[in-house]
Amino acid sequence: MSDAWLVLADGTAYPGRAAGIEGHADGEVVFNTSMTGYQEMLTDPSYAGQLLVLTYPLIGNYGIDERVEESARIQP
Repeated sequence: MSDAWLVLADGTAYPGRAAGIEGHADGEVVFNTSMTGYQEMLTDPSYAGQLLVLTYPLIGNYGIDERVEESARIQP
């Protein structure tokens, strides 16, 4: 994970941590407050082109299972 910034259209900026490819991305910010299911969220094609913010603090604690993926890859 690396340091990252979420900068909104009005210039408001929020520091945070990013997982995945480093670089610039833009899109609609969407939030998910689920306690589980992060693997399904990340591979769900309906999230393609959106910036997915996971709000539950323990995301990633239970690993992954290839049998529950919504598609073959994480959506860009």
